Amino acid sequence: MDSCDLRFERRTGLLEEDYRALAPVVLFRGLEPAALRALLKDAWVQTFPRNNLLFLQDDPATRFYVVLDGWVKLYRETTDGQESVISVFTRGESFGEAAIFDQGDFPVCASTVEQSRLLVIPASSFIRQIESDCAYAKKALAAMSRHMRSLVRQIEQLSVKSSTERVAGFLCKLASADDGPVVVQLPLDKALIAGRLGMQPETFSRSLAKLR
Repeated sequence: MDSCDLRFERRTGLLEEDYRALAPVVLFRGLEPAALRALLKDAWVQTFPRNNLLFLQDDPATRFYVVLDGWVKLYRETTDGQESVISVFTRGESFGEAAIFDQGDFPVCASTVEQSRLLVIPASSFIRQIESDCAYAKKALAAMSRHMRSLVRQIEQLSVKSSTERVAGFLCKLASADDGPVVVQLPLDKALIAGRLGMQPETFSRSLAKLR
């Protein structure tokens, strides 16, 4: 590792193993190390405690995040004060980036589910870098397109698949191998997983029992 890399890591707090978490993020996929450092030159790593509010719905979208460790939920509050879970994110996933491109407000709230290490990326410096690099701007647009398609698939899953199929799909995503026996530890509480999968906690429990 050269002196430039060391200065970058000291300034941002990124560890060598964190680069593995950045690799699957669509906005960074395929970037050379120098290009990645340029995009993240003003970013920093921060550890947040459990149930820490990251932003509220309608807050200005001045930053976005990548999860390095832990879990984060996105949700909206209903008129009667209940939470409607929109999505949950874990290591190697980013959130909040869509809102920064139109310099708008966050459409949801975000909170940590457990103690989490997050890479915080300021919108202003990131947008400036994109504006100065047309090739990367096209990559960013492609990333947003893939994100939109992912949301469409998520909506389709909620409307077409049974509750048992949705639970099975969630468990498969947590599996560490494609073949043979795998032990999966649920990273979130039952109510949160159920909300993410569009069902009641009792339905989630019944679906687990059916899968057994």
